[in-house]
Amino acid sequence: MIKTYTLKGLDCPNCAAKIEKALKKVPGVSSANINFVTATLQVETNDKQAHNITQLVKDAIYKCEPKVTIMEKYNKHSSDTHKHDHGNENKSQLIKLILGAVVFGVGFFLEHYLLNGSYIPLAVFIASYLMLGGEIVLRALKNITRGKIFDENFLMSIATIGAFIIGKYPEAVAVMLFYQVGEYFQEVAVRRSKKSIADLMDIRPDFANLKKNGKIVKVTPSTVNIGDIIIVKPGEKIPLDGIVIEGEAMLDTMALTGESVPRKASISDTVLSGCINQNGLLTIEVTKTFGESTVAKIIDLVENAGSKKAPTEKFITTFSRYYTPVVVGLAMMISVIPPLFMGGMWGDWVSRGLIFLVISCPCALVVSIPLGFFGGIGGASRKGVLIKGSNYLEALNNLDIVVFDKTGTLTKGVFKVTNILPATGRSEGEVLEFAAIAEAFSNHPIALSIQVAYGKAIDKEALLGYEEISGQGVSVRVDGRRILVGSHRLMEQNQIPFVESKAVGTLVYVAVNNEYVGCIVISDELKSDSYTTIAMLKSRGVRKVVMLTGDNPQIAEVIANGLKLDEVYGGLLPNQKVAKVEFFCEQKRAKGKLAFVGDGINDAPVLARADVGVVMGGIGSDAAIKAADVVLMTDEPSKLVEAIDVARFTKRVVWQNILFALGIKGVFLLLSAFGIATMWEAVFADVGVSILAIFNATRVMKMK
Repeated sequence: MIKTYTLKGLDCPNCAAKIEKALKKVPGVSSANINFVTATLQVETNDKQAHNITQLVKDAIYKCEPKVTIMEKYNKHSSDTHKHDHGNENKSQLIKLILGAVVFGVGFFLEHYLLNGSYIPLAVFIASYLMLGGEIVLRALKNITRGKIFDENFLMSIATIGAFIIGKYPEAVAVMLFYQVGEYFQEVAVRRSKKSIADLMDIRPDFANLKKNGKIVKVTPSTVNIGDIIIVKPGEKIPLDGIVIEGEAMLDTMALTGESVPRKASISDTVLSGCINQNGLLTIEVTKTFGESTVAKIIDLVENAGSKKAPTEKFITTFSRYYTPVVVGLAMMISVIPPLFMGGMWGDWVSRGLIFLVISCPCALVVSIPLGFFGGIGGASRKGVLIKGSNYLEALNNLDIVVFDKTGTLTKGVFKVTNILPATGRSEGEVLEFAAIAEAFSNHPIALSIQVAYGKAIDKEALLGYEEISGQGVSVRVDGRRILVGSHRLMEQNQIPFVESKAVGTLVYVAVNNEYVGCIVISDELKSDSYTTIAMLKSRGVRKVVMLTGDNPQIAEVIANGLKLDEVYGGLLPNQKVAKVEFFCEQKRAKGKLAFVGDGINDAPVLARADVGVVMGGIGSDAAIKAADVVLMTDEPSKLVEAIDVARFTKRVVWQNILFALGIKGVFLLLSAFGIATMWEAVFADVGVSILAIFNATRVMKMK
């Protein structure tokens, strides 16, 4: 059983990690995952403890993070939205920060210019300290009573109280002031990044105009059933997936596909929830309930992406857990061992230890790293790429082999007349006209492609004796002439001399009154960006690009040669595709990953077997959403290259922050140990580094 909760007061990714760890120890909890972006918690429980699990979860969270409160979400697919207004909370926090800074400034002025040596400046500094750091000290004390000692609250409290004890009053208050300034900017940056991703999920429709008994009623989308008729007016979001039965309009699909160019929707077209009607009035027959609609699937994907952590993210969480106790121990050694065994002033060495503590706070890492990863997921979403977790985002950095399906992936999956080969004395127009007349009654994809290529109206009433010849083709009479259109077997069956073509594709032969007229070549058309996609993958370090298809090996070979693929295998069944992918998995480099890119309809087994399963244009497919790790929301294979670029930029920013934070802190820790760094430099090494790392992480969200 899975329960979902909304969290209020969660402002730090590190706090989220602590809560997850605490909840996994609660009896009856099988797993606990927090999405920091959406402030939601998913708890999986066993049936025996399900009746009181909410209270157990509340108790565990209170012991771990008392400022965080929870509320159970009862309807996962409800169209109602719940948004917290942090405006007043932020305003009061800023006012308290400004007042504390003003009082600190007064104390600093009194000590240095008016009342040096008096107790009045000390009293002012204490007042300022209580305003700025009283809550932090109180939180540290509460955490100690719960067995939580080594966290940022403890570090700041010990460092600043110690500074007071050794008489460095301005420095003590300044550390707490700038720490709070850093926390404020951290919350602003995190909130903006969370809002940026929340805006991506703002495709949830607020209502649906239901047509019932000749009247239009505004209802909640979750109450609309399959087969109901809804009306979508200009400027409104399409609330549910359906088919247009009346009207015509241009649709803004930016929220779903990342494409800025509107798409036209007219009668019989399928439309997806989340698109915005830009002009005309649409009447739509609903084909999916709200819970199964495209908009619900996308929201679920984004909401659950935060539960799958990247290896780098997991490393930082583990690192900070051991790092903090180690630096506290080192600070104590710096404060105690030298004056005991080497002589010197206790105050001097204690001051060095306190400075060491301030510098060592790991906030820059534990906040900026998760911020960078979910910024990358959000940035990819804006480009029309849904990535199910930061682990898959990181895996995209190491693609060594990319395997493509053919039909619907590199090709459009739509038959098209690509060549007409007339017999001697005949024209291409004649061949196409005779074929179109013969295929006028057929709905077969090949017949439809011939009719589209012909593009003219056909008088079907003039056609006589229409006959479909199983496995061979069709026969029809018109104006006293008998037209035969079909495969080479039809020509042979009727003993018609013909020239067998060697062209690659589906070959349709045409004869009139038992005289060969010509041949039409029909092929599955390549997507416009397939060639450039292969070239761009190679330029980004992908060592091998392969195509697997169930189509004719000869056709597959021609397409592969045109795209300059490394290897191609045709005529494969689904289980044979899996075997080939397993074969290529054994050929990967040591840390390389294999991605399989398919259409998500019949490729579920091979998508699951690949390191990264990628689905093309899969937002309307249940199979695609379930099987894939990455969903490209348009039919463009080049979106995979964009996803790789986002992944690499995210990795670059994350490692910039890791190296920058550890490098700066390492230098200042050494300086503090040797007594060179002061408390003021310590503030930069902690707060300054944190702010710079956080704002660097937010660059991922703004990636073009």
